[in-house]
This record gives sequence, structure tokens and C-alpha cells, in this order.
Amino acid sequence: MNSFTRRRFLQASAAAGAQCMLAGPTQGSSTRGMRLGVIASIGDDPDRAIARVREFGFPTCQVETERYTLELAARLRTALERRGVEATALIALGGGRMVWDFYEGPLTIGIVPRATRRERIDSLKEGSDFARQAGIAALHTHCGFIPEDPNQDLYKEAVEAIREVASHCKDKGQMFLYETGQETPITLLRAIQDVGLDNQGVNLDTANLILYGKGNPLDALDILAPYVRGLHAKDGLYPTDPKQLGKEVPIGQGKVDFPRIIQRLKELGYRGPITIEREISGPQQTEDILKAKAYLEKLIV
Repeated sequence: MNSFTRRRFLQASAAAGAQCMLAGPTQGSSTRGMRLGVIASIGDDPDRAIARVREFGFPTCQVETERYTLELAARLRTALERRGVEATALIALGGGRMVWDFYEGPLTIGIVPRATRRERIDSLKEGSDFARQAGIAALHTHCGFIPEDPNQDLYKEAVEAIREVASHCKDKGQMFLYETGQETPITLLRAIQDVGLDNQGVNLDTANLILYGKGNPLDALDILAPYVRGLHAKDGLYPTDPKQLGKEVPIGQGKVDFPRIIQRLKELGYRGPITIEREISGPQQTEDILKAKAYLEKLIV
């Protein structure tokens, strides 16, 4: 995430969608087993955003919004029901400045940094309440660079912060989903076990583990499989600059072995969503998403 924060990417993807969704649905969408989806930034018009998801041929989406009002939640819920689209998670980051690199990232992303932790926790709780009102069963976030060393005070504080948010989600009948990438799979598993709640899950971002140089998504499945409740279908290259993340690229041009990952998911009996993410904007984003959809449809049958 070099030129866009996740929020800016999601807003840009909605603008790009205004061009691409009008092309109409593609054929061959599968409603059995694994289900494909796309990220939808709803802005002030959730019906329009969800209509585009359906026109794109996707049965699911993950939703992003910067406003958590009762009125917007009600309109989003109506739009999802009207269009027959399942929102599998609300993406929430907690607001504020976030820098997606190796130097400022640990200081600015998620609920690990002390300076913004309280504000982010409260914002994530608001997101959980919004998701509940909209009928969305999971809250999905980057917790930040969870420390590798469980003896560090920062690790223990992060576990307490995650537990607070996950407990709030549990009270709302929701799953709390960690997005992979900023920590190794074994560190994430340790944090999940130390938080100790039964409503925790993982959104396995297939590229992030590579972009952050933290692991291989196929190997990560062996560690995190019991907790995987969602995937981001995304591709990327390992970092070569120690200050910057690796490069995100179109699916099929990076290091993610999608045929083996999908086969492993089938072996594990996974029946959840696979949400396509492409972190650019404009017509090329549209083209890459459509190509990724056609490619993945052949693998998940």
C-alpha cells in the first residue's frame, strides 16, 4: 500500500466501479461452495454500490464506510436484501493516519500503537455496532504489527486491546476477523490463543504475507486453517527494499500459487467467501478485477 492507504484504495475502487459495473454481469458465477466477492465502498449511496456488486456478477462483498450512522446502516441493510448480495464483513481500521511501510507502519497501523490505541478501539466498537445494525456478521481489521516476542509489554497490551474489541463483537453476535500480513502466521496464532475468545477468525490475505515478507500463504493455511473465515484474493512480490512493502500485482503475475491454495481450501472443506482486492484505481483496476474473477471461477468449481 504505497500510494494509497486502504481507505483511499477502497474509495477509489468505488469510483472505478462506476465505470466497470455498467458493463454488466459476467457469466459462470458459482453460488455453491466457495463464493467470490469484491470490496464495496458504499459512500453516501449504499444501494448504488451494492447494485454494482450484483451487476459485476458477485454474490458477496466486503463493505467499507467512514460513517457509522443508524440511517446509513438501515439503507445498507435494505440494499443488501434488495440486491440479494451477502456482505460477509465490514472492513474497519479505526481512522487516523496510517502509513503502509516498514518504518512508520508499526507506529501508525491498527490498535498496537499506544498513541492512537484508545481512539481506534472505540472506533472499531462503533464499526461493530454499525455492522450489527446492517446485518453484517463480521468485523474485519488490521490489528497492526503484533510483536513477535510475547514477553514484550507491547504484545501484552495488544492482546488486551484485541480482546476488548473482540469481546464487543462477541456481545453483538459477530466474528472478529484479523487480516494477515503484518505478523508471521505463528505470531497471529499465538495472539488468537492468548486473546482466548471463540469468535475470532482470520481473513487470509493471500498477498499480504508476501508483501510484508512474513510468509507464504499456502504454508500459512497449515497454521491458521481452523480460523480462516475469509480470503482476500490478491497477488504480490516479496519486498526488496527494507523500507517498503513488496509490490502488489495482478493475480497470476506474483508469487501466490492460487491453484494450490484453492485446492488446499477444498481439502480443508472451506466454504467461505473469496474477496478480490486490487489496490490501484481507474480502468486497469476494473480490467484486473474482471480477469481475476474469470480466473478464480475456474478454480473454485
